[in-house]
Amino acid sequence: MKIELLKTFLEVSRTLHFRHASENLFITQSAVSARIKLLEEDLGVLLFDRSQKQLNLTPEGNRLTKHAKELIFMWDKAKQEVALVDDNIEVLSIGSMSSIWDIVLQNWLNKISKNIDEIGFITKTYNQSDLKKCVLNGLLDVAFSFEAPIEDDIITEKVTAVPLHLVSSEKASKQNYKDMHNFIKVDYGSSINLQYQREFKDAAPAKHIINQPRIALGFILENGGSAYLPRQLAIKHINNKSLYLVEQAPVFSREIHAMYLEKSYKQDVIQQALHYFPEIIFN
Repeated sequence: MKIELLKTFLEVSRTLHFRHASENLFITQSAVSARIKLLEEDLGVLLFDRSQKQLNLTPEGNRLTKHAKELIFMWDKAKQEVALVDDNIEVLSIGSMSSIWDIVLQNWLNKISKNIDEIGFITKTYNQSDLKKCVLNGLLDVAFSFEAPIEDDIITEKVTAVPLHLVSSEKASKQNYKDMHNFIKVDYGSSINLQYQREFKDAAPAKHIINQPRIALGFILENGGSAYLPRQLAIKHINNKSLYLVEQAPVFSREIHAMYLEKSYKQDVIQQALHYFPEIIFN
């Protein structure tokens, strides 16, 4: 029941409205209020400031949001592992930034599913700064990051290097690649940002900055423009000529690293799964 209280709390913290939260959770508004009151009594703090017209999180409520998400994820992980009928199945909790899911992890999960019957998985998206902590505290069995953390208790493996190509909705054979129309800058982290600044120091500023390659791809296909995208994400559209490679532009490369606990009892299963990591084609 405590998990339901936490789920209710997160919905109220997201909407900052009891009625909207009740509609989204398909329960009555009075049930939402009762659950929040029970949680506040259990913790001995107020989670919401009700003194103003607009509902607001208290400092204690703000601190609880992160813990609530982790507790719910751990509960879901425990339920899945406990409920397994086949004792031979090992569940991996896998976390990553959303951009890495778009680039390569979806294909990796597909390969695991087709080749290893004994592995199930739970997936979660985190920001870069939280991934190492989630591995250390056991919330994640394996995580993927653009950066390789330095931590004695964590094994880090480079699983691939992703080529990033400049693509455009217009044929660009005669166009200066530093003066592309409606350029969208995709945030691949500090390493690529520094490379971009060196190569494009005289270029006009990007019109938009988007942190997810798939969103940038959809935007360009709908509105036109150009961006650095993983070739494997754009290849279908390059082949059907809705997008074009800008051949003269430099190609950047972004490493992706897997991290997992050195003393994890799932280490053999993790390494077996990493064996199926897709190869990335540069040319």
